[in-house]
Amino acid sequence: MKPSLIALYIQALATLCAAPAALAQDAAGNVRIQATMPGDWTMQVVSDGLDYPWDIARADDRFLLTEKTGNIVVIENGRQRRYPLQTSDPIVDEGGAGLLGMALSRDFAQSGVAYFYHSYRSEAGLANKVIEARFDADAWRETRVLLAGIPGHRLYNGGAIAIGPDGHLYATTGWTGDRERPQDRASLAGKVLRMTLSGQAPQDNPFPGSLIYSYGHRNPQGMAWNPAGELFVVEHGESGHDEINRIKPGVNYGWPLAEGAERRDGLEPAWIESGRSTWAPAGAAFAGDELVIAALGSRELLVMDEGARALKRVFSSGDRIRDVLPVARDLYVITTNRSPRGEGPSKDRLLRLSPRQ
Repeated sequence: MKPSLIALYIQALATLCAAPAALAQDAAGNVRIQATMPGDWTMQVVSDGLDYPWDIARADDRFLLTEKTGNIVVIENGRQRRYPLQTSDPIVDEGGAGLLGMALSRDFAQSGVAYFYHSYRSEAGLANKVIEARFDADAWRETRVLLAGIPGHRLYNGGAIAIGPDGHLYATTGWTGDRERPQDRASLAGKVLRMTLSGQAPQDNPFPGSLIYSYGHRNPQGMAWNPAGELFVVEHGESGHDEINRIKPGVNYGWPLAEGAERRDGLEPAWIESGRSTWAPAGAAFAGDELVIAALGSRELLVMDEGARALKRVFSSGDRIRDVLPVARDLYVITTNRSPRGEGPSKDRLLRLSPRQ
């Protein structure tokens, strides 16, 4: 006996309900991350042999990662090699200090030139510097120092570095636990810095002759530019009140006079803040026009909903997520599972997240 029309309708409805819904896409066919849920992503372990990675970049088919101990890890075609970065001043690996941010030159494939932010021991104590280095396929060697003497600290060093759309080099610095420095434009601590690729102050910096681009920051560790060229910086609050800031040149972002969304004359409140809870935001990157943020404290990957001025969970594996790198439809993340207040090695991974459709 042939199935009735009602039975066929019920069967079709059940099939439709069981089928996964197609993920929302933009005009270019890319998945809208804000429209996904954690279950919409699959996870693949690319490497589980990392020790406290801090930054990740990609050149052609190679992934390059800094490890805080002073190594640069190159992963290509499933093979992983670890190279010590040879520097004029030894890299100090202590707490949250060490080999931190990395920025590849735009012609890295040909020149092998990259820029790094690392900690070292100066006459004044723990400090940080920005250097240029070159990779010749056998070794990484410092080629010049762009900036030295950035005040350092066992925990609060900032450390992000990136080449902006304008071709200049940007770096974030930490407040070093000194409540005077972030508000002092004579100090490099608690700032976003902007310099030429030779370490000079661009003529159009907001304060003539100064590398300071913005100030009043606590511990900014991630930055990214949207397609319109606007710079966003993510930073750790003191007890909650983590911040996502839209950076304007010459503006004071408040620390320690104000934090989070607190409003005071002459100070810029956070674009988005965590309130009394904490994300401990570390890395940040734009996937198209969507800002994706790696969070250490809340152990998750987040995406910014600009309209709602809020962050939404994208993914969590239970790891402390240090940084994120969008590549086509995928998101690559690195973990840092040991706190900077801890000791010993950190068992970490490079993960590839792919949308299910």
